[in-house]
Amino acid sequence: MASFSFKNRFLSLDQAHVMGILNVTPDSFSDGGRFANIEQALVQAQQMIASGAAIIDIGGESTRPGAKLVSEQQELDRVIPVIERLVKECDTVISVDTSTAAVMKEAARAGAHLINDVRALTRPNAMFAAVESGLPVCLMHSQGEPGTMQDDPQYADVVAEVSVYLAQRVDACVSAGITREQIIVDPGFGFGKTLEHNLLLMKNLQDLQSLDLPSLVGVSRKSMVGGILNKNVEDRLIGSLALAAKAICAGAWLIRAHDVDETVQLVTTLNAVHSCRY
Repeated sequence: MASFSFKNRFLSLDQAHVMGILNVTPDSFSDGGRFANIEQALVQAQQMIASGAAIIDIGGESTRPGAKLVSEQQELDRVIPVIERLVKECDTVISVDTSTAAVMKEAARAGAHLINDVRALTRPNAMFAAVESGLPVCLMHSQGEPGTMQDDPQYADVVAEVSVYLAQRVDACVSAGITREQIIVDPGFGFGKTLEHNLLLMKNLQDLQSLDLPSLVGVSRKSMVGGILNKNVEDRLIGSLALAAKAICAGAWLIRAHDVDETVQLVTTLNAVHSCRY
């Protein structure tokens, strides 16, 4: 059975998995401030793991539309103590959601297993830090910075441009010393994209399979769902699950989610269907 290696942990590539979101920020769009305390973060992580999350993704910098940048030290202070605690007390893959080189380095030292970068290792020294860490990476497509990315995103062909960008970033990683076996790709729903762009990406998500790499999809509670259903953040579960199901059927390997229990039920059901041989 083929598997993806996270240091000394492995996840099967023959079925989809759920990545649980743990934002240790005061201003994330859905759960900002709820898990800023280490004990709160630990309890939330344990609940997600008990519900079936295969990966816990810890982020200390909000990347919601309109978000302000945080300092390197702020991000370190938010993220590293939580990683250290989770590594000691939770037997699961720990991902660090960061674009900052210093955070990548310290997270690796603290025991993290994956670097999940919404800027695809384009910040200063990020590529070097990722290579030095030896960790696998998730490369996401985005257009612009979070503070302004939704002002007026433009594409001639969003599906083709996202695919080309990710292919280029994969090539850059391989040239720097990260093997293809260590790379996951993410089309970046909601990151510098209108609702129409997001819908076109989802409709043609199977095109990403031409990269021949495992893919991550994050649509949980996003404005894409709100735009379709005209629902507030707290009422977007059903829409999020519908899009997650579409993504898995198009080949997505990881689903990044806030509502882990419900998403795991969805993923487990689809995995059972896809693995049935009769």
